[in-house]
Amino acid sequence: MWPLDLYSVSWATGTGTITPLTVGGISLEALETVGSLERAGFLFAGTFVFAAVVLGLLQGYAPRTVTKARRSPVISICVGLPSLLVVVGLGSTGYLILDTDLGPFFGIPMIVFGGTIVPAFTDLGFVALGRSLAARLGCDRLSVGILLGSVLAGVAGLSLALTVVVAGLAGALGIGAGVRVVMATGGTSQPDDRTVPPANKI
Repeated sequence: MWPLDLYSVSWATGTGTITPLTVGGISLEALETVGSLERAGFLFAGTFVFAAVVLGLLQGYAPRTVTKARRSPVISICVGLPSLLVVVGLGSTGYLILDTDLGPFFGIPMIVFGGTIVPAFTDLGFVALGRSLAARLGCDRLSVGILLGSVLAGVAGLSLALTVVVAGLAGALGIGAGVRVVMATGGTSQPDDRTVPPANKI
């Protein structure tokens, strides 16, 4: 459901040992102890519920992000990969400095930011992938996209390595499309926002 969600850090010996890669806030070691069918069911249900919540809360922005991801997935992934690394890096840095004097002021906001952005946009990436599959089946609706995207997350959950790869791809796709939507909103794409040429000014 959610890719590369921060890092887990242990300070028991006084020296930080970083255990990379947790999925959805759960370490890969914990996911390995769960059966493949249980993991697939968890990822399906989690993706379905969280995607519905995100699309319900961000009714204008989230559907545009899904549409942008569908129209130009390659560009969205190219933009999203470095953006995903930056967001994960910020969240990881916040976790690392949590026990320091700066932790309450900088660490917690950075963790909240990374832990919110990554899951939300990963789910939007799954919805975009699911809606693309739905379009090929002749049923291009957002609700069907949510269902098929959740099924895709569940199928990927059958393999732990496949989960990381597919979730990372969906995360890059969703974050990249989200960044592009924000940049387009701040531009002059609306007719009323276009600059009038000097020769035509009154």
